Amino acid sequence: MTGSTASSWPTPREVHFDRPAAPVRAAYEHPWLVRVTHWVTAISLFVLVGSGLQIFHAFPSFGPKIPQENFFDPPKAIRIGEWLGGALMWHFTFMWIFMGAGAAYLAHQVVTGRYRMVLFTLKDVPGVWPMVKHYFFFKAKPPVTEPYNPLQKLAYTSTVLFGVMSVLTGLALFNTVQFSWLSRAMGGYSVVRVWHFVAMCGFLAFIPGHLMMVALHGWKNFVSMLVGWKRDPEYHAN
Repeated sequence: MTGSTASSWPTPREVHFDRPAAPVRAAYEHPWLVRVTHWVTAISLFVLVGSGLQIFHAFPSFGPKIPQENFFDPPKAIRIGEWLGGALMWHFTFMWIFMGAGAAYLAHQVVTGRYRMVLFTLKDVPGVWPMVKHYFFFKAKPPVTEPYNPLQKLAYTSTVLFGVMSVLTGLALFNTVQFSWLSRAMGGYSVVRVWHFVAMCGFLAFIPGHLMMVALHGWKNFVSMLVGWKRDPEYHAN
């Protein structure tokens, strides 16, 4: 572990909350910009998925590469926009909000060096399976030495990749003339729709796992994304 990597972690320390006589070990895990972009992205994804399904409902297939029949006809209860034009307005509005929040988050992570906490690298590969066994097969929890374990880092890094994929494919679908070169590079309009749908499925697969991890790590994990501070963190940085 290099010094620069360790210095990017929030260092647990004794702080005073509401009881001055009883200091509590805590770490400032989430700066305000991270918290704001997290919740803005969550709201944006909710709208983008719902409106995207309404748009897909207008032609629920993927073109000549896949048989021309309804691949998936999303129920009305999970669609946003009521009709194609309305869904497009919702989608294009929150597309820019999603992109702005994502750009702000990534810029903050790079400038501050905090990306080291969540970036999945080769050294994290051996730690994924032990965490899978802990979460899903109730095995012993491996030692925690960082704010995010290897499985969490794999999930968070994957969402960034899904975000980049959704933006690139979304731009190609949003303006098919100006971004025709991008569409051709990804295999054509029909293939771009497939990749855009795959990116949405990636987010939908991430959300239940993310919520499960938050629940398993306790209420303090959720509160930390509201106030920034996390009481009694489990990790002890080397």
